[in-house]
Amino acid sequence: MMQRRNKTRKRSQVVFLLVILLWSIAMGWGLAIATNAQPSPKQDAASEIGTVDIVPSRFQLGQELYLENCATCHIALPPAVMPTQTWQRLLQDPQHYGVTLPQLVDPPRLLIWNYLRNFSRPLLKEEPTPYRVGESRYFKALHPNVKLPRPVDVSSCVSCHSSATEYNFRRLSPEWEATQ
Repeated sequence: MMQRRNKTRKRSQVVFLLVILLWSIAMGWGLAIATNAQPSPKQDAASEIGTVDIVPSRFQLGQELYLENCATCHIALPPAVMPTQTWQRLLQDPQHYGVTLPQLVDPPRLLIWNYLRNFSRPLLKEEPTPYRVGESRYFKALHPNVKLPRPVDVSSCVSCHSSATEYNFRRLSPEWEATQ
């Protein structure tokens, strides 16, 4: 009788280990499929949104607030297009290109400032602070060999960057894609 119990116990342990092994294999296989799955068009578009840099999580709320406050009236420019000093001036000045805007208050203003400051570049010593996109050395550097319209205007971005209204400056219009 004792020998029969030992066999039953050993068989139960083997069955239990087999179940755990099969469950582990199934879970690993499922995870492998899930991580190698192709993104849906919606996921692909979401991963494509952005400027040039990946925005770390500590700056994402600042980026969202920037888009929420700026992209509702015009195309939001990537921070790298204008120098840090221009962004600072824009955040402090209630006169925004001839329109009086309500001043942003803290903490949203600080979150936006941290985002813009981190993803823009400072001016060179003795360089004047540009207030218009076409005056920005950084804007010109990001557009080498591009015949820019006169005057350069934020709304003209869409002519080359077809998804600029979605804050996606990586996707170019078909004419520009062909030249790349």
